[in-house]
Amino acid sequence: MNYDLPLHLIDGKVTTLAAYKGKVLLIVNVASKCGLTPQYEGLEAIFEKYQDKGLVVLAFPANNFGAQEPGTHAEIQEFCRTNYNIKFPLFEKISVKGVDQHPLYKMLTELKPKAFSANGVAFEEKLKGHGIIRDNPIDILWNFEKFLISKTGEIVERFSPDTEPNSPELTKVIEGLLI
Repeated sequence: MNYDLPLHLIDGKVTTLAAYKGKVLLIVNVASKCGLTPQYEGLEAIFEKYQDKGLVVLAFPANNFGAQEPGTHAEIQEFCRTNYNIKFPLFEKISVKGVDQHPLYKMLTELKPKAFSANGVAFEEKLKGHGIIRDNPIDILWNFEKFLISKTGEIVERFSPDTEPNSPELTKVIEGLLI
């Protein structure tokens, strides 16, 4: 895991993942106008539940899927605060796939090319039914795909977009990493 990649918080402040070194990280690509957007509530709940034990949720807005994150940084920040009272770090909008893919997501998808899904391929098949097909099998499938990083920087698991933040599969791995 490269902790030195430059990142920008949604307020424009420059940082790196080194600011979170030694923590368990849940990195999620998010969007404000997606059917999965209510997952913000679950992300905030697990952040509040586990932050004192060393979990940090890092949210990266992305407009790669159905133009579901069209807002400005200020609009995204206001949406997250007003609708979900988000307290975890929110970053500037990035691209999570394609030719302009952010280096963080290039690294994450290359190091963990396959996502776990409790529902098998059901979500991907649902997307295919709407004509949405991944060009590359390691690409992010949709909004709210999740990467779980250990305190030592190992990418432990990648979870499909339809894996709810409070799912037993995700919380079991988080709890195991926080010991």
